[in-house]
Amino acid sequence: MLDPMDFRGKVVLVTGGGKGVGRGISQRFLECGAQVLICGREAPPSLPASGGREALFLACDLRDVEQSARLIEQIVEGFGRLDVLVNNAGGSPNAEAATASPRFSESIIRLNLLAPLNLCQQANRVMQAQADGGAIINICSVSATRPSPGTAAYGAAKAGLLNLTTSLAVEWAPKVRVNAVTAGLILTEQAAMHYGDDAGIARVAATVPLQRLANPEDIGDTCLYLASTLARYVSGADIAVHGGGERPAFLDAAVG
Repeated sequence: MLDPMDFRGKVVLVTGGGKGVGRGISQRFLECGAQVLICGREAPPSLPASGGREALFLACDLRDVEQSARLIEQIVEGFGRLDVLVNNAGGSPNAEAATASPRFSESIIRLNLLAPLNLCQQANRVMQAQADGGAIINICSVSATRPSPGTAAYGAAKAGLLNLTTSLAVEWAPKVRVNAVTAGLILTEQAAMHYGDDAGIARVAATVPLQRLANPEDIGDTCLYLASTLARYVSGADIAVHGGGERPAFLDAAVG
């Protein structure tokens, strides 16, 4: 039998693939033999690499639809195909909803919802013309399905991305499968910004049923599954990778 995790000959684009979660995703696809392309506004200090092979960086501000269209054109010109798109780029600084400016909110929604939508459209045009279609994976967040105080626009955008995933899965079948990964709390180089020092990170990790924060590679492994033939009948799905979720607050309040 063919190894479903053998991605040799496959072309994979991971947006924001040079750091954090995106780097973990890129790393796992590289380790499985894929030609990995990453994009961002600036090249990372080092590129994801495995077995003497590196990801290829392409400069692109995904918020600019003309730049994202050119990105897809470059990939097709250089490699002749695009098999997997992982929409990972996104994020938001903390901002109170009562005082966030309209311009700020629009920029967050543009990055986390409109940019993935535009790139999905552009990738779909390529994948629909390929004999074996393609797979699109949208990286979402638990912020989409629970309150997101301090990042309200981000949570709303990610909720929109979840709904977009299910809609595109219906519209673009059977050639293109579209799925989402709802990521929980993740240990990246920016963890201190969200959770504090090592002691704070440990306290946050203790609230997760599996007793740790996710590693970027945990998200990468789920992407490998969704892009592989093991998931050939999986489309429109949302896979939660959150270590069991969050313990309901009322349980601790009742004990106290």
